[in-house]
Amino acid sequence: MRAKLEKLSLVGLGTVLGVMLFLSISAIADKPAQPQLPLDDLRAFAEVFGKIKSDYVEPVEDKKLISEAINGMLSGLDPHSAYLDADAFKDLQAGTQGEFGGLGIEVGMEDGFVKVVSPIEDTPAYKAGLKSGDLIIKLDETPVKGMTLNDAVKRMRGKPNTQITLTVMRKTESKPWVITLTRAIIKTQSVKPKLVEPGYGYIRITQFQEHTGEDLAKAINGLYSENKGNLKGMILDLRNNPGGLLNAAVGVSAAFLPKSELVVYTEGRVEDAKMRLTANPENYVRPDPDEEKKSRNLSPEERQQRRIAQAIRDDYNRNLSPEVKTVPMVVLINGGSASASEIVAGALQDHKRAVVMGTQSFGKGSVQTILPMNNGTAIKLTTARYFTPKGRSIQATGIVPDIQVEEATLSANSADSALNLREADLNHHLANPNGASEQQKPTKVITPPPESTPAPDKDARMEPGSKNDFQFNQALNLLKGLQILQDSK
Repeated sequence: MRAKLEKLSLVGLGTVLGVMLFLSISAIADKPAQPQLPLDDLRAFAEVFGKIKSDYVEPVEDKKLISEAINGMLSGLDPHSAYLDADAFKDLQAGTQGEFGGLGIEVGMEDGFVKVVSPIEDTPAYKAGLKSGDLIIKLDETPVKGMTLNDAVKRMRGKPNTQITLTVMRKTESKPWVITLTRAIIKTQSVKPKLVEPGYGYIRITQFQEHTGEDLAKAINGLYSENKGNLKGMILDLRNNPGGLLNAAVGVSAAFLPKSELVVYTEGRVEDAKMRLTANPENYVRPDPDEEKKSRNLSPEERQQRRIAQAIRDDYNRNLSPEVKTVPMVVLINGGSASASEIVAGALQDHKRAVVMGTQSFGKGSVQTILPMNNGTAIKLTTARYFTPKGRSIQATGIVPDIQVEEATLSANSADSALNLREADLNHHLANPNGASEQQKPTKVITPPPESTPAPDKDARMEPGSKNDFQFNQALNLLKGLQILQDSK
């Protein structure tokens, strides 16, 4: 019986390797420069596969073994490459469109536990007081240790109005604490504007989604309308914004930069991964599916011309007041500002369009491409590094603010400062191609007065843009100071 099992296992594996060889040969036919397959390593893989099928204490399905092998292959590359099964792929698509079910936390994996990267505002997790750096060690009664990230995310998601109990570790707490959350349909409003006082606008962007660019343009026009005239200053708040879609980051940057200015460029191994994205509509306006269908039979040059014409026609930034390009600006960032947030902050900083204020950002300077597979799954693969207009890679270093302003709820010596998780702290993170030697220093450092630094409280929640928001108030003071200098001239 055992011999028969081994034979069946090897036959099944032969089929799998045959598919792998076919796919590789197809790729080699298209790209002759590809290296040869590592046959010895594939034989080792086949041997391990066969041993698990025949000797493991319980029967294991081929599909599970291959899925786990793919998962391990991708997760071992860097913290952001991952295998997405059909459900995870759908969840990712829903998240970028701004609506999905669950608790409302951006998570990663660290040392076998689920680590909170950032809670999304106005969600069950945010309202319950979860913070960046918290470790989730149990989901209901099931330990997280040993789960894949996809498995943990699946358990946290579920039908609205159902409950899940999380056991959470925080470095400032002596023992784990338990919270019960009620799942909800997460509808994230990515752009939140307000006129803080006459002449001064504040816009918070919580994520970069499909409609973030359009929503920002509407928010800016709304502030100008509410102010009944030009603004004296604008604060763009990107704190705890985990990133999102690249074209949305380009669209946000384009709202404040002159046309054709470079926003970001990327470098990768394949030609498609090498891009130079400027503040032109074809780089941020989403393609019209109907126009794309009509252009299928045209030449590449004609397709590009139609694409540019469609982008100009649908450009959501075209009706913005020209004054938006010159209004004094402060961009707020912190250790939770990652990826697309860093693209915007880096572009506005390099072009000297805004003063960047806050604390050093997360440092995610890599681009992930979603590559759908034929079976309804997908892989999220790191395909390029991105660079700011002046050629800075912020991978594992982050954006250093022009003016460093610490958060009022944390003191420099607080034990809670250990929770400042950054890209450089993650296992297998990519190195910075420029090294760390060129990292800039803030021109000024502002720390909150002692009376504004209460002891850390796990339930404390500072409302961004409020009178208790020390960084926001420093940004507002700077804009008012610039206005006084302008008036004196």
